Amino acid sequence: MKYFLYARKSTDEDDRQVLSIEAQVTELHEFARKENLEVVKEFVESKTAKAPGRPIFNSMIKEIELLGNVGILAWHPDRLARNSIDGGKIIYLVDEEKITSLKFPTFWFDSTPQGKFMLNIAFGQSKYYIDNLSENIKRGIRQKLRRGEMPGLAPVGYLNELRNHTLVKDLERWLAVKKMFLAYATGEKTLEDLQKLSLSFGLVSRRTGKALHISKIDCMLRNPFYYGVFKHKGELYQGSHEPIISKKLFDKVQRIVEERGKPRKAEEIVAFAFRGVFTCGECGRAVTAEKKIKPSGRTYIYYRCTKKNRVCHQKYLEERKLVAQLKELFREVSICESWKDEMLKQWEKDYKEAQTSSSSSAVPLKQELKTLEEKQMRLLDAYLDQTITNEEYTKAKEKILNRKIEIKENLKENGGRGLHWLELFREWIISAHQALSYASSENLEEKRSFLQKIGSNFRLTGQKVACSLQNPWIICAEKSRFTVWSR
Repeated sequence: MKYFLYARKSTDEDDRQVLSIEAQVTELHEFARKENLEVVKEFVESKTAKAPGRPIFNSMIKEIELLGNVGILAWHPDRLARNSIDGGKIIYLVDEEKITSLKFPTFWFDSTPQGKFMLNIAFGQSKYYIDNLSENIKRGIRQKLRRGEMPGLAPVGYLNELRNHTLVKDLERWLAVKKMFLAYATGEKTLEDLQKLSLSFGLVSRRTGKALHISKIDCMLRNPFYYGVFKHKGELYQGSHEPIISKKLFDKVQRIVEERGKPRKAEEIVAFAFRGVFTCGECGRAVTAEKKIKPSGRTYIYYRCTKKNRVCHQKYLEERKLVAQLKELFREVSICESWKDEMLKQWEKDYKEAQTSSSSSAVPLKQELKTLEEKQMRLLDAYLDQTITNEEYTKAKEKILNRKIEIKENLKENGGRGLHWLELFREWIISAHQALSYASSENLEEKRSFLQKIGSNFRLTGQKVACSLQNPWIICAEKSRFTVWSR
């Protein structure tokens, strides 16, 4: 009699006790020699048997149906089937005498009513094992979700801690991830820039050792895991891991991602420092830039309205005149050395007062946090009672979790561990003092960066630069008093 040898090892079953494919094949050939069995063909595959559809197994079954009078040699019945359909096929072909013999080194079988009954039990046990294993895995995942642990591989900047099966920060990479978020939040970097930046930080793919792919960086920037939450099957969960960035920084990055749609080429920013910054004050269209070379050989850069599909009467503005106007604007928002010193003295005084009052200001936030936790429990009860749909529950839960994250970040900032707004105000004082140096600098990229820091809604109207200054830069421009200490 001729035998087909079948060996299988699943990659997603927790069946470590089963031999590897190579070991199965070796053991089965040794068993065939001892039993004087003629193996005419081998069928080997790495595929789970918990559902029908194994291509190599199906190919073997088709050959058996075609040829008939064939035996099968396998390590154990569970290598042939872990589902009722494939198990039923084997038993049916035994009944039809298409399969005339089944040989297993670890299981006895004889083509008798008793043997078929035992084979049926073996297939049933195999199905029970895989069903029970699946349920145990699902139960383990549910428990991880309750503990705030994300199932699966750790994102860039984190590691899978195998001893306790948790995620921990990768001390060698998490700071690089934070720097990448901060760099993108400035609005000056493209995804290509971040790819180069990641290389300079030593942030490369662990699998290939090469630079992170652009799509990988894009997914990283969109992943809420970095500010402390994660999604599993469309539902948001509060993570127990330590976040790398704040939700405010994450939200800022998302706004930039949405505004850009498609990343701009870095060459555009280098060639035309202010392209993409201004809009036309007359028609609202984007202001573009172009380079002109005069007969004398001198190069000029002009900024003008694109006038796309609209009538616009605005004239172009030469880059040197644009820069001259920016210099004047920077001088208007600058503060001198004496003002800087006075403001820093006042800042130190206010900082001490804020530290004292921060504890009392945190009371309403703590009360709101408690209210949100109660609301989340009521929401879960409503979902379990089936008074709301899964979609309604998911959306409401996501809103509550994000608000809880914001409150916790505010409590952290106002709780004596940062006083974030005052620290930002101190940075503003220093920046405003440095405005004169930006005005005299020849680096157009520095000018662009500082311009975007002090305002928004930049326009060109009548060959004049206009913008909406942000507080407290407005105070500088109006030459008002510098004793306004408000958030």
